[in-house]
Amino acid sequence: MLDKFTLYETKASFIIVGSNQSQDYYKLIKLSKSLDVEIQDDDNVYTLKDVNQLLKLIEIESNGVSKVHNFYGVLGFIKFTKFPYLILVTKRSPVCLLGGHYIYHVDDTLMINMSPKKSFLGGKLESKLLNTFKQVDLSKNFYFSYSYDLTCSLQSNLSSTLPFNLNNFNHRFMWNHHLLTPIFKSRRLPKSSWILPLIHGFVDQSKLIVFGRVIYVTLIARRSRHFAGARYLKRGANDSGEVANEVESEQIVSDTLTTPFTSKSSNYQINPNFTSFLQYRGSIPLSWSQDPQMGIKPMINIAPVDPYYRTAAKHFKNLFERYGAQVFVLNLVKCRERVPRESKLLQSYDECIQHLNQFLDDDNRIRAVSWDMSRASKSNQDVIGFLETFAEHSIQSTGFYQSKNNNRQSGIIRTNCVDCLDRTNAAQFVIGKVAFTYQLHALGIIEKPTLAHDTDAVNMLTEMYHDHGDTIALQYGGSALVNRVETYRKINQWNSHSRDVVENIKRYYANSLLDADKQAAIDLFLGQTSHPTSLEFSSTSIPTKEYFKEGVTQSLVDDDSNQSLTKAEAHLNHDYWQHFYRPRLFTSLERHFSTNMNSTLKYLPRNLKNRKNMSPFHTVKTPPSTPTRPFAPVKRWMSLQSIPSTRRNSSIGTISEVDSFANNEDGKDYESSIDVEEMIKERMQDLGIDQLDLLDAVERTNNPDVGNSEVNVYQHYADYDYMNHEKDALDSYQDQFDDQFSLEDGIEDYYRQYLLSVDN
Repeated sequence: MLDKFTLYETKASFIIVGSNQSQDYYKLIKLSKSLDVEIQDDDNVYTLKDVNQLLKLIEIESNGVSKVHNFYGVLGFIKFTKFPYLILVTKRSPVCLLGGHYIYHVDDTLMINMSPKKSFLGGKLESKLLNTFKQVDLSKNFYFSYSYDLTCSLQSNLSSTLPFNLNNFNHRFMWNHHLLTPIFKSRRLPKSSWILPLIHGFVDQSKLIVFGRVIYVTLIARRSRHFAGARYLKRGANDSGEVANEVESEQIVSDTLTTPFTSKSSNYQINPNFTSFLQYRGSIPLSWSQDPQMGIKPMINIAPVDPYYRTAAKHFKNLFERYGAQVFVLNLVKCRERVPRESKLLQSYDECIQHLNQFLDDDNRIRAVSWDMSRASKSNQDVIGFLETFAEHSIQSTGFYQSKNNNRQSGIIRTNCVDCLDRTNAAQFVIGKVAFTYQLHALGIIEKPTLAHDTDAVNMLTEMYHDHGDTIALQYGGSALVNRVETYRKINQWNSHSRDVVENIKRYYANSLLDADKQAAIDLFLGQTSHPTSLEFSSTSIPTKEYFKEGVTQSLVDDDSNQSLTKAEAHLNHDYWQHFYRPRLFTSLERHFSTNMNSTLKYLPRNLKNRKNMSPFHTVKTPPSTPTRPFAPVKRWMSLQSIPSTRRNSSIGTISEVDSFANNEDGKDYESSIDVEEMIKERMQDLGIDQLDLLDAVERTNNPDVGNSEVNVYQHYADYDYMNHEKDALDSYQDQFDDQFSLEDGIEDYYRQYLLSVDN
């Protein structure tokens, strides 16, 4: 397995030398400098001595060879008007360790023009396209692995015996698919060691400490490259049934008693200590749109209805083929509005599912639940209780993957609201929390599959889903989440509403002014052409019972054989010891045993006398005036994106690979125990005065200094919500002004308008 590379250049070509972790295995590949990408893969295996001799021969034949850069992988090639560009990963940092496989975050990349002329100027069009392409920041939320297929779920990787190569990756979640087009077109594909499948989304890992027993909780979100883009510019579904903001979220809970997925001593039997649960979010699979220039809340335009709902039929058939039956749909759009907006989608979506269900058997029909989550929260209904009940019923039907008995998940829970951001993320957390209890029960950690809120374990999972939701919201909507889980649990701090107002302003600014350029960059990066949705369905078959039959009967994985190495282990088996334990890697104990990974130990109070029960499953009531966590990993995650990767620590307990090639530009060595606030302060010192003032203003907005008088006024406002004789008046007021004010618009403005109406 190759994971370290060096780029050399001659007058006519580029030469890439790759080596493994122990540096006793070398291979070469040659790239010609021409208008088309020409790749020559050398099948020979070399030693370090052989490589040095070969480079000397190449230097004599080519009249010189120069070293260009050390890097960690090839992402692909991009061609605009003339010569192609080579895209390399120059900095990386490990963020997850799964069964001995490292998962890395892309920290920095480099584009090298493959022109034979050093001073290549491509013209105005070339420069314009290049600048547009660079607007897709590859140093944020892009992940890869050398030995683990991130494009597929754990169930697929541990059940399939297909080889680890380009043809067997899930191209739906492979965001550098277009960049690898020259390799796809090549008759002779390079070996899998040169190919890095790149996913876009979110990866996080935390440790659950149960009296010294370590449980790893991993959350992986994969965004689909089909119909991807910005919020208002990608809505609904296209003609192929691909929906906007499609994200597959995988929750993996594993016991660390043994590390690898399989063991040689047990004839490569799968490790029984791994569990996985998949859930799905995506836009409503109808043809609808919104114009971002039509105000803060633009009207929803639904295209002329296809009486056969062929677009939605394609979408659900694809879900059946990928996940199997059954498909549970949780629709969280509003049902009652003074001016119909979301309710129009609700009606059309319900009619669509009813129409499609008539072609499905009772055992395979789409289980749809429509519930106005926003209104339920405003009327003080038990939102979390309803979602937990739905999750219990759904998970018992779909199941989850457990490697012990090879129990597989058959079916998927599909959650959506209008944007598939705020309400969807809160609902997915509750579903994930219920699945979390079943996974812990399957591993023998807890006696019953029940777990209360306000425990260390659930608080840790809550923050993981907050980071998960914030990341997807920034990618799709341009701002972090507005309403979090605490909003629907009615335990959020009152000053968090000012933060919600700021996030709404950010989202409106991004959607109105920045999304057009962002969409153009994404289309160029993915090799897609933006065009309006076509209303021609002549080439699409009408949904019938035979139309769905093939998709419903197809299982998630076709290969049940465990006699040979699984897909997840075959590519790593030959040098597992060197790759996982890294005996030749020099590092200090402090950096090697870093505690930067989120853990339930961070929830323990400084004075342990105040904590009688140390179990992470014991309910701990925190005072309303204190935050639920002593630190904010969301701020840590978003802040560290702009911090040089050399200042960032490994989040999985090992040294960051950024320092391996000594590419540190400033020459500083940062300890792994450096405080996050100190790193942010160092970063802010490089900012200008105007930017510092802006940051101070945002900080004051998020954490305002509030006097006692203002607290009393706010409490006076809040009392109206709990007075029995005012509840009916408040509900009628909400219906009257629901199209102008909502919980997202700020609770202060809401109550001011309410008091004015009462006084009048």
